[in-house]
Amino acid sequence: MQAIVLRRRPEGLLSWDDVELVTQPLPTLAEGEALMQVIYLSMDATVRTWLNRGEGYLPAVEIGEVVRCSGIGHIVATNCDAYAVGDLVYSLPGWATYGVVRDDLFTTKLDPDTPLRPMMSVFGGTGAAAYFGLLDVGKPQPGETVVVSAAGGATGSLVGQIAKIAGCRVVGIAGSDDKCAWVTEELGFDGCINHRTEDVAERLRALCPDRVDVYFDNVGGPILDDVLGALNQRGRVVLCGAIAVYNDTGRPAGPGNYLNLISRRGRMEGFITLDYWDRFDECFTQLKTWAAEGKLRWREELVDGLDRCPDALNMLFTGANTGKVVVQVVPEP
Repeated sequence: MQAIVLRRRPEGLLSWDDVELVTQPLPTLAEGEALMQVIYLSMDATVRTWLNRGEGYLPAVEIGEVVRCSGIGHIVATNCDAYAVGDLVYSLPGWATYGVVRDDLFTTKLDPDTPLRPMMSVFGGTGAAAYFGLLDVGKPQPGETVVVSAAGGATGSLVGQIAKIAGCRVVGIAGSDDKCAWVTEELGFDGCINHRTEDVAERLRALCPDRVDVYFDNVGGPILDDVLGALNQRGRVVLCGAIAVYNDTGRPAGPGNYLNLISRRGRMEGFITLDYWDRFDECFTQLKTWAAEGKLRWREELVDGLDRCPDALNMLFTGANTGKVVVQVVPEP
């Protein structure tokens, strides 16, 4: 098997000085383990956080270990009663052609007719983050104003569409005119701010005259500060990610406008999708229903080959992607 292992802690964007593509023997399966052949890998900003030293909701990837990453594939050998050869599974195989899976929180057996790329883009972890983060943490009400950053990305684009389904006014923040046009013209957002060319605080005042009731934050940094300055009474800030600061060295500065949470009686709350494990069926059933009704649209940036994983991950931080970045390791059977 081939795998990409961590050789040193990266500083800034990931480079080939930080990782190495190696050839390894297939693992020997212990009792309760199965071997998954990887078809697709999901590029998520959280992969970059796992390469840093420090405590998170999962431990950091250690030097010499395979870079952790979620993906979809088939079971090709099994020593686990939960899986048979040929089963389709969604798990954490890492940047590798094969991965060991177990009957645990991190592996889900899928129906054999599951559409694989939509599963990566909408009906897996990306969709769960948008669904639970917005509806359970943000709790949008009809008529409220929802703002979402990284609106042209995989999670942000779904958040805005779900907010529209909930009857909200939706304003996105994205990094290019093309992304802004996509979310407004194709996804139905009511407005979008290009944070690279426009004054975010000024545009928020224009596009959100009644202020911001729910902010779904994927980026952190100065944009979080700008939206905190526009928060409405009882406003809610949903902390999903902080892609603007994941590559920084040292501790990022806190937002200067955080005192608005006091004067506006606001709430800022982080979440992890694994906390909603027992409700994943509810989430994915609803997302599939909305998709079948034509209420959800998405895009994929398909990158071919395991050796392209570092480039694919960096796309999330340079803004080169629109929608979900997926690496295809082998062709679908």
